Amino acid sequence: MDIDDRAEALASDLGADNEEVKADLQNLLEYDVPIDEAVQSLRRKYGGGGGGAAPAARSIGDVTTEDASVTVTARVLTVGKRTIRYQGDDYTIFEGELADESGRISYTAWTDFGLEPGATITAGNAGVREWEGEPELNLGESTDVTFEDETLSVPYEIGGDASLADLDPGDRGVNVEAVVLEVESRTIDGRDGPTDILSGVLADETARLPFTDWNPHPDVAEGASLRLENCYVREFRGVPSVNLSEFTTVTPLDRAVEVSDAAPRRAVGEAVAEGGAFDVELVGNLLDVRDGSGLIQRCPECNRVIQNGQCRSHGEVDGVDDLRVKAILDDGTGTVTAVLDRDLTEEVYGGTLADALEHARDAMDKEVVADDIAERVVGKEYRVRGVLSVDEYGANLDASEFDLVEEDPGERARALLTEVSA
Repeated sequence: MDIDDRAEALASDLGADNEEVKADLQNLLEYDVPIDEAVQSLRRKYGGGGGGAAPAARSIGDVTTEDASVTVTARVLTVGKRTIRYQGDDYTIFEGELADESGRISYTAWTDFGLEPGATITAGNAGVREWEGEPELNLGESTDVTFEDETLSVPYEIGGDASLADLDPGDRGVNVEAVVLEVESRTIDGRDGPTDILSGVLADETARLPFTDWNPHPDVAEGASLRLENCYVREFRGVPSVNLSEFTTVTPLDRAVEVSDAAPRRAVGEAVAEGGAFDVELVGNLLDVRDGSGLIQRCPECNRVIQNGQCRSHGEVDGVDDLRVKAILDDGTGTVTAVLDRDLTEEVYGGTLADALEHARDAMDKEVVADDIAERVVGKEYRVRGVLSVDEYGANLDASEFDLVEEDPGERARALLTEVSA
């Protein structure tokens, strides 16, 4: 709902003048009051409206984004805690999922109600907002949370423990056990100025995912096997990314977390439809080498590819020579552009960057390098492993491995058909 719709629904519920309620709501928002808190404040101001009737009791599966507020009885599945900045102010919030037999729903609590995973609660006068197209409950000062003695049975796991492969963007209050494969310390331009963070790659036996530690924990070190409690998951380049906050608990494990060396193999169409993957293996035929392959030049400031000495961000620059390949991979279910960096391109080309520059000078044409690469790879079948991202510009696989397929194609086709039909 937008502000006008929210004000109209609230005025109708309260039996108050629509324009008066809208003006009051806009006034509160101008003072950076969160909208759900503003709505509850107006409910108190107007006496609840309609004789002060309590919000309707709803099953979670029946809550929609059209609801202003509801009362639900549910089991707490997860509880996360972190600090956010909302309209200029910092808030410590509690967040996670609630569930009953009809479904589950995300929540954000702006007050510490003492929620714990497994508890059964009744949340009266819980605000409803739309979050990424789905309803979410907002528990604020006007929400009445009661802990029930009788435990509600729900068909969902309680506590937040998950493998990396099970994580989705939007998950909150999750716990994982993983090994730190890669980690680096960086200084970024944060909301309060220069901020030190850690970023890298986590892995378990199911998957590998990127992570960011916004409040660097000393135990987050390369090779460490850790239990990470109270993490939240965002989307990063189309894939889930694990985020650690100041409230995340990091505990070294007394065992090594098992990690698979192989990436999950997917059909191209399936992988693209899933929206991306941080570590995936695709197999297909190389149909073409795209423009922008072979010898290229990059901006020395931002590393973007430049054209005719011009960078889109930094204007005229002295370009830095580099090599890459952008190749169309097709397996019959879909296509993807496989992007090879300098190291992989040198392997395919059979020479170094210096060799490629000399080749282009001798021919007086830099395109001969891309043409030579195309002659070597087009029409052959390759196994490509890397990070798949999908956006409005298409599907791109940033390759970390690029190998000519030598396995029996008939056997691979049968395996692919079995996977697709499963």
